[in-house]
Amino acid sequence: MSERVNLDVPRWDQTQYWGRVKYFFTTTNPLNIFKSESELEKCKQIVTNYKKGDSIPDGLTLDNVYEAKDIVDSAYHPETGEKMIIFGRMSAQVPMNMLITGCMVTFYKSTPAVIFWQWFNQSFNALVNYTNRSGTSPMAIDQVAKSYVLATSGALITALGLNKLVKKLPTVVGRFVPFAAVAAANCINIPLMRIKELENGIEVYDENKNLIGESQTAARQGISAVVFSRIMMSSPGLVLSPIIMEAIERRGLLRNMKWAPAPIQIALCGVFLTFATPMCCALYPQVTPIAIEKLEPELQKSANKYNSKIGYYNKGL
Repeated sequence: MSERVNLDVPRWDQTQYWGRVKYFFTTTNPLNIFKSESELEKCKQIVTNYKKGDSIPDGLTLDNVYEAKDIVDSAYHPETGEKMIIFGRMSAQVPMNMLITGCMVTFYKSTPAVIFWQWFNQSFNALVNYTNRSGTSPMAIDQVAKSYVLATSGALITALGLNKLVKKLPTVVGRFVPFAAVAAANCINIPLMRIKELENGIEVYDENKNLIGESQTAARQGISAVVFSRIMMSSPGLVLSPIIMEAIERRGLLRNMKWAPAPIQIALCGVFLTFATPMCCALYPQVTPIAIEKLEPELQKSANKYNSKIGYYNKGL
């Protein structure tokens, strides 16, 4: 009989970058969104039974149990256990962002198209944030709405304002406007969505899971890491694909194919996002260490009771 494993812990070492990359490659796998209701329920039953202590069903291996867990993690909320909205799941990130990013970098000259795709992008981001909200500290609808409106406004002001400024500059410069708009929106959207954490702090534990307290310092550090990761995630599609398309169009390769830029850029963004999404999610450990001496004085005093030198907090995604 094979040794039992803890399915609540990823199978790869999360203190190592490539271990985190492997984990996120499984959770962001776009093929998971095509799983039927019956397949999802079957996988959930396998994982539930295994966690209860049941043996692995005949014909299945431990690898099959892990595969079932990956599918469950991609479709069900980790805290509430509820099935998530399909377009809000992490497995929908690559195909949805592939379409959105490709269209943003293709139709960057038209004001109506800029407005539509920036609005669509922030609507999708709001759906993802809401779907993956904390089950223990749910987001208030008014906070979601405020974040959505401000992020959309920020993206539109940045995109439309920069489009005016770059009209007299080389065309390649204008292609980077969507990246600036998306980066600006991320800097607005994520902190606003997590404003309660910035105000009240996030929970910090020591290595033995003892609660040290709630730290605003850890919240700022974690949210900054998430903002940076999200910007880096979008950068290959929003920066490299415009450079490639500029080179293709300068050589006149698409002169007789006016329809080609959009599908080519969508395909390019799909390739970039397939790798950028898991690799950028993995830039920082999900459970992030922080030196006790960097925490607030009251948390340092609390840590002294446990003789702790390092604290840990969940940075979010």
